[in-house]
This record gives sequence, structure tokens and C-alpha cells, in this order.
Amino acid sequence: MSPLFIAGPCVIESAEVLNEVAAELVRLQKTYQLDVYFKASFDKANRTSITSYRGPGLDKGLQMLADVKAKFGLRLLTDIHESYQAAPVAEVVDVLQIPAFLCRQTDLLVAAAKTGKAVNIKKAQFLSGLDMQFPVEKARESGAKEVWLTERGNSFGYNNLVVDFRNIPDMLKWTSRVVMDCTHSVQRPGAAGGKTGGNREFVPAMALAAKAFGANGFFFETHPDPDHALSDGPNMLALKDLERVVCSLM
Repeated sequence: MSPLFIAGPCVIESAEVLNEVAAELVRLQKTYQLDVYFKASFDKANRTSITSYRGPGLDKGLQMLADVKAKFGLRLLTDIHESYQAAPVAEVVDVLQIPAFLCRQTDLLVAAAKTGKAVNIKKAQFLSGLDMQFPVEKARESGAKEVWLTERGNSFGYNNLVVDFRNIPDMLKWTSRVVMDCTHSVQRPGAAGGKTGGNREFVPAMALAAKAFGANGFFFETHPDPDHALSDGPNMLALKDLERVVCSLM
């Protein structure tokens, strides 16, 4: 199975950021014949602090994502947090993503599955790869024709994550597409005074290690200026570095 790439800014900040990232993804897609999806969130419903930026919201966010699709021809992936969001989001995007903390929420999985779109379920920080059999079953029995699983690390004490790469071959028992979230896996949850910290310098190695364990999809949150991003900056890959990391995986 050829590698799949998911990339984009954590949250929709502005049309300018979306367009800059999308233009680079199109360039990489054409240069390397990549199988690529553009990702950005219209709402980050699980930010650490109530004062943190969440995004433009459902209606405006979907319009901005639709503009990216129309202008650049990229396929889209975004996450949903509530069951009612599934149907309107499915009218715009190609893949509905279930956030890690919500991967056991039956109603959310069922609503996503019923749209007929591919469903990407992120593995919770408190579950093993083998545990993901059951979210997959919920989605498939609710009508999902295509289900992906994504590894993003496990909680390791307070404010830390660790990746057990054995989860990748374990999850390949339940689905043929297992994605490594190379940027969220280097987060330091809640470790930056009301914000999530991270160690983006480990992203390239996370990607290569995941490939060695059989991952056939790679997820990168990327931004032109991660140090000034409105969400997840410390763990995001600088846009200028994305090509080098992608090439290492090809």
C-alpha cells in the first residue's frame, strides 16, 4: 500500500495561512506524486484553557475549507467533536476524523460512519492498539466502508506522551490503513502553563520509526511560522521542513 500523507495547520487561523500551506502541499504532491490530504480544524474543542483560540467555528470554517478544495483541488480531512457536526462536515470534506479522547464515543462514531465518508479514528492516549478493534467495529457495523486508525502516543505520567510502536502492527490487524501522527505524538500535554508544549525536533525520527513498524500513513501538523501559531505550535513541523521529512519517507 502506497504511503498516505495528511498535513496542514492545527486550526484554521486565516485564509492566508491555509493558502500558503495548501500551495506547498500541491507542489509536493506534483513533485513526488503524493497521496495527500489537507487537514485543518474548524474548532479545537479540547484546548487546555478556556482563553485559548479555538477556530472560526463550523459554518465559517467549512466555507474556508471548501475554498481550499475549490482553489487547490486537495482532498480534505477534519475532525468532529459532536454527532450533529458529521452530516454538514461530510458535505465538504473527504475524511471525518474522530479525536483521540473521543474514540470510544459510540454516537459520534455512528454519526461519522453513516455519512459514507472515510473515518479516521485516532487511538486514545489511554488505549492500546489492540483495544482499537472495538471503535473499528462500531464504525463498520454502522456503515463505514473505509476506516483508518491513527497512532498518537500514550499518556506517560503527567504532561508526557510515549509512543509504543508495537501499536502500529497491532492496529494493522483491524484495518489496512494505519497512520502515524508524527506531530501530536511529541506533545507535552498541558505542560506549558495552560497550553500544550512539545518537542518538534523529534518529529522526523517519529516518522521513520513508524515506517519501520509498518505505518502506511503519516500525519503532520505544519505551519509557516510554528512559534507564532495559534494552536499546537511547539509540536508542529515548520512548513519549510516538510519536504525533507516527506522525502525521507518516500
